Amino acid sequence: MDSCGPLNMMQEDMRMSISNLPKLGFGLMRLPAAGDAFDMPQLCEMVDAYMEHGSNYFDTAYVYHGGKSEIAAKEALVNRYPRDSFYLADKLPIWEIKSKDDRDRIFNIQLERAGVEYFDFYLLHSIEDTSYGRYIKYDCFEWGKQKKLEGKIKHFGFSFHGSPEMLDKILTHHPELEFVQIQLNYADWNSPVIQSGAQYEVARKHNAVVIAMEPVKGGMLANTTPEIAKLMTDVHPGRSVASWAIRFTASLEGVAVVLSGMSNMEQMLDNINTIENFEPITDLERGIMDKVTAAMATSPVIPCTDCRYCVDGCPVNIPINGVFKAVNELRLYGEHDRPYFFYRNMSGGRAKDCTGCKKCESVCPQHLEIIRHLKEASAKLDSRIET
Repeated sequence: MDSCGPLNMMQEDMRMSISNLPKLGFGLMRLPAAGDAFDMPQLCEMVDAYMEHGSNYFDTAYVYHGGKSEIAAKEALVNRYPRDSFYLADKLPIWEIKSKDDRDRIFNIQLERAGVEYFDFYLLHSIEDTSYGRYIKYDCFEWGKQKKLEGKIKHFGFSFHGSPEMLDKILTHHPELEFVQIQLNYADWNSPVIQSGAQYEVARKHNAVVIAMEPVKGGMLANTTPEIAKLMTDVHPGRSVASWAIRFTASLEGVAVVLSGMSNMEQMLDNINTIENFEPITDLERGIMDKVTAAMATSPVIPCTDCRYCVDGCPVNIPINGVFKAVNELRLYGEHDRPYFFYRNMSGGRAKDCTGCKKCESVCPQHLEIIRHLKEASAKLDSRIET
């Protein structure tokens, strides 16, 4: 694009490195479950299928699955494949840092959990307008540069959930950052809250290497209503609804990796097929996606992507993502027993137990009004299961 600026030395080095990166990345945030544990046999099969098809970029974080994602990466990947055969990305969460000593403490825990001596890609996790100052306060940018000099980090970047103006500021003042990970999908492209399109344009202006997350918006662009799905399946009867979302993001210039948090083998094989038989999005298809986005905008569902950031810090242990799943199913499909049964059998606190502390809202990447949604959920769900 003409708006792209000149490359700095780190960007040139990064571009040389990304020439070997796969287009499809494996996000380890929504791993297959077996009760309260991971379905490790299925996860190993998924890792094997992914690697066999020539892909090898894995993305985890300190907080994913309550700290268990990094351990799962060790068991399913690190212990089973040569270290130089894959890329592993991890992240430093500012909300867990209370002193500069916490940076190394958390980093060393991550190395131990994952069973590695270095991370190929390391990110300052989920920078927003409200959290940027804390990353400055604890000198995390210089810390990351030092970790790279020590060989503990191969490439240093950040994930982002803030405003385009803040993204521009960070990319302007921190040339040491080699890449940015942003939420990119067609539904959020013109969203006044997420602003995917505007963030992407800022990244392109700076010629930044882009890692795309949430291309399927936490599954929301795959699990649509039958009416919305029909808009796409009428055009491509043999293709999944999710494939449209993956192709949209993979078609964007400058996107090095499209991360997908795959939860089962079916999703894995579908995404592999989409990338191996990749076709850029056409103007006709963009028109269809505009219709899909408009239809979704009128839907009453809570746009939760099931990241679970809100759950770990909840003082009364409310499984907020699960509460929203139950509410969304009722709103989409009307009154039936399944969502109530699901809600009744969830472990942890109930929606009515919310104290209004707003810790959940402070870490929500989607900037949801979680407290309000929980009050509405309680009015619908708690009265029913207590009768």
